[in-house]
Amino acid sequence: MQQAEDFRDETDALAAILQPLSDAEFDQPTLFKSWTIDDVIGHLHMFNVAAAKSLESDAAFAEFFAPIGQGMAKGISLRELQYPWLAGLRGRALMEEWVRTAHATADDFAAADPKKRLKWAGPDMSALSSVTARLMETWAHGQEVFDLLGQTRIEHERVRSIAHLGVATIGWTFVNRGHEVPTPAPFVQLTGPSGALWEWGEAQSDNRVVGTAVEFAQVVCQTRNVADTALQTTGPVAARWMAMAQCFAGPPEDPPASGARHRRR
Repeated sequence: MQQAEDFRDETDALAAILQPLSDAEFDQPTLFKSWTIDDVIGHLHMFNVAAAKSLESDAAFAEFFAPIGQGMAKGISLRELQYPWLAGLRGRALMEEWVRTAHATADDFAAADPKKRLKWAGPDMSALSSVTARLMETWAHGQEVFDLLGQTRIEHERVRSIAHLGVATIGWTFVNRGHEVPTPAPFVQLTGPSGALWEWGEAQSDNRVVGTAVEFAQVVCQTRNVADTALQTTGPVAARWMAMAQCFAGPPEDPPASGARHRRR
């Protein structure tokens, strides 16, 4: 699966900007809920392992996820739940273990049947969807690290998979908030990093989202407010969608307020 290699490459892109950091610098808070870099990498690491366990077997995933699910049922946040599991792993040692495990997970998914059904915290998903979710989360959480360190990420065509996930989850965005899913879905026309034009849905001049794939991905991953992008929405459905888009699982999350997420200068 190409998405497995894309996940590997996105991991390496984030790891590259972490390499110069000292252990102490991993304690810097980002603009994402004040999570530190350690929080971000620990979160990515824990769910990469969860994905690997799900590919291994239903039983392996169930055993791994049981304490996490029990903690969530008690109202403990995912950020808090990762630390007993990490057992003191922090800073550069955590970064190195995250990279090593991510590469092993990418290897496993690259050799897997893309259609294989896997257990997860929510509904079952295909192996292809699972590794695409790992790519998405690495890219999305990587954004707050790039922002904190004042760096601009060099984007690649692999962002197309994240944009596709954003388009595919329009129904989820509305249902998750108890809203009726509007029809027809907006036409989406995005320009990739190479200049390629990507389109989803039937062309509609009065119901559409147009812009760059990177900014669209930022909005559906909630790393930017749509008002802080150059995305153009036409029609009320497209505007409502972009105002609350959520391509990831879990309860409804509001996007960051306009101006709240930005690159450090």
